[in-house]
Amino acid sequence: MDVEILSRIQFAFTVAFHYIYPPLSIGLGFLIVLAEWRWLRTSEAVWRRLTRFLIRLFALTFGLGVATGIVMEFEFGTNWAVYSRYVGDVFGSALAAEGIFAFALESGFLGVLLFGWGRVKPKWHFVSAVGVWLGSMFSAVWIVVANSWQQTPAGYHVVGEGMDARAEIVDFWAMVFNPSSVERLAHVWLGSFLAGGFLLLSIAAWYLLRKQHVDVARKAMAIGLPVVLVASWAQLFSGHVAAEVVAEHQPAKLAALEGHYAAEAPADMYLFGWVDEESKEVTGLGIPGGLSFLLDQDPSAPVTGLDAFADEDRPRQVNAVFQFYHIMVAIGMLLIGLSTYGFYLFRRGKLEQSKWMLRALTAAVLLPQIANQAGWFAAEMGRQPWVVYGLLRTSDALSESVRAEQVWFSLILFTGIYVVLFALFIYLMRKKILHGPEEERGEGTRASHLESAWS
Repeated sequence: MDVEILSRIQFAFTVAFHYIYPPLSIGLGFLIVLAEWRWLRTSEAVWRRLTRFLIRLFALTFGLGVATGIVMEFEFGTNWAVYSRYVGDVFGSALAAEGIFAFALESGFLGVLLFGWGRVKPKWHFVSAVGVWLGSMFSAVWIVVANSWQQTPAGYHVVGEGMDARAEIVDFWAMVFNPSSVERLAHVWLGSFLAGGFLLLSIAAWYLLRKQHVDVARKAMAIGLPVVLVASWAQLFSGHVAAEVVAEHQPAKLAALEGHYAAEAPADMYLFGWVDEESKEVTGLGIPGGLSFLLDQDPSAPVTGLDAFADEDRPRQVNAVFQFYHIMVAIGMLLIGLSTYGFYLFRRGKLEQSKWMLRALTAAVLLPQIANQAGWFAAEMGRQPWVVYGLLRTSDALSESVRAEQVWFSLILFTGIYVVLFALFIYLMRKKILHGPEEERGEGTRASHLESAWS
């Protein structure tokens, strides 16, 4: 493999592994806020137990997220020096904003959240929970802004020429609110709520199947099911808006998502299929004119296809983009069905009697993670051959001095380390789940202190 492919694989691997944890942190942070709010409102000890259990899960995911995210910043300099120079002024401002307005807020309140039980009043502990959650949300804002700028650049001008060219910000807010940032941020947030929500539902369903911690599991269902119900349906609307933005600003990517080749012709929408890139045909089950109807409310409206672009200006792996996109959509529809029917059973008081539904919710913890990964791969592979859309090609963004054997060595090294970290994550998560939301030794004393402080 050449340096470009190896560097892309390395960066994709490290980002994909890192992206397991931030969505969980955002989703769990929101659930912590909901659970602790219910405790303050009701004074029921079961809500306190659920809150503390969620905090332990959050601390684990937060720690792994920080550890795995550092590597990517080094890769910018080692593998993608030209890219770093080109987007440094843009990325620098966004990443600095994340550090100042997001990470500092999240990490600052995290200490109070973890160690403040019995040391601060409950209302201030709740404030720390809100601060940690908002910090994780703001962190996503600036990362998504930076990535969205690569998809739809705005608020910049280019100075210098050739290898010395770089983009400079001329309008900060135009850069922040570039054409794709808002809808992509909503998509990421909703995916995070689904990841955290289905993790909680999976644990709660497992407890109910085993008749363990039933009181806490019921409360977990009471906050988890409404969250995933709203988020899954909202994600459907968010995805539609995202497709409209892609159609306007990245038509080659949209064409790849549906395997649409004809330069100007109505486009079908496939439920599933396979793209033959040589014959430029899709074999599968599709809705004739479905994509045209979604974009223009007219099944006969023409949609720009891949043949309208030069070979060097369109995605190279169309079938892979197609498959990742349709995996994301299929899982999204499945999550809508699970959350809707699960909420219905819960409201009717029949969820605990539905063993198959509890088993489905237990296994569903993997679905949001797969959808998040598939959506990210579709978005990034669909952007190719551009690392900054329409401005800088991926092949031109590499470091001049890096060699293939160096990338191979670091990729193997990172793979080994990340496998160990993931095994540790699974081991510790399993240990916390098996231990359950039981009160620890001396917790009753601290709880009494908290309740007296609140009163």
